[in-house]
Amino acid sequence: MTTTLWHRKIKGCLLTVVEGDITLEPVDAIVNAANEQLQHGGGVARAISRAGGPEIQQQSDAWVQQHGHVETGSAAITGAGELPCKHVIHAVGPKWGSGDEVAKLTAGVRSALDLAEQHKLQSISLPAISSGIYGFPKELCAKTFLGTIEDWLDEHPQRSLKEIRLCNFDDTTAKLFEREARRRFG
Repeated sequence: MTTTLWHRKIKGCLLTVVEGDITLEPVDAIVNAANEQLQHGGGVARAISRAGGPEIQQQSDAWVQQHGHVETGSAAITGAGELPCKHVIHAVGPKWGSGDEVAKLTAGVRSALDLAEQHKLQSISLPAISSGIYGFPKELCAKTFLGTIEDWLDEHPQRSLKEIRLCNFDDTTAKLFEREARRRFG
C-alpha cells in the first residue's frame, strides 16, 4: 500500500512524497538506485529487478555491453519488463566516503530527470538513491534531492515532466523526505 505523505504543485510540476513500493508506482518511469555495472543484486535494485522479471537485467547487461559502465552521477534507461511503468532509469549515486558525494548525488538525480525529459515522459518516481547500502546520510540525501529538483524545475520551465514522486518503502526515510519538502516548500 502506498501512503501519500505530502504533495504540492511546485513550478507547474506536482511534487509528491510517498511511502510505499516503488515497483507499484503509477508513473511512466521509476528510478533504480544502480551500481556502475547495472548488476541489480541488492537493495531497491534487486526489488525492481525481481518485480520486473529477467528482461530488466538482460537489457541492463546489453546497455553496459554497448556503452560501457554507467559513471557515478550518470544514468541509463531500459524497458520495465513486467512492471506497470514503461521505463526504468538506472541512476548511479555515490558511496558515502568516496569524496564529493553531494555533487555526485546531485548529478545522479539531474541525470535521471534529464533522461525522463529526453524521452518526453510525464511522470517519474525516485527512491533515496545512495541512502541504503551506499551509506549516504538520509537527511542530507533528502536535502540534496529536493534542492536538486527545485533547481532542475527552475532550469526547465517548458517540460514534458508533470509529476515527480519521491517514493521510499521505509518509514524513516519517507518521513525525512516529507519533513524536508515541508521545510522547503511549505
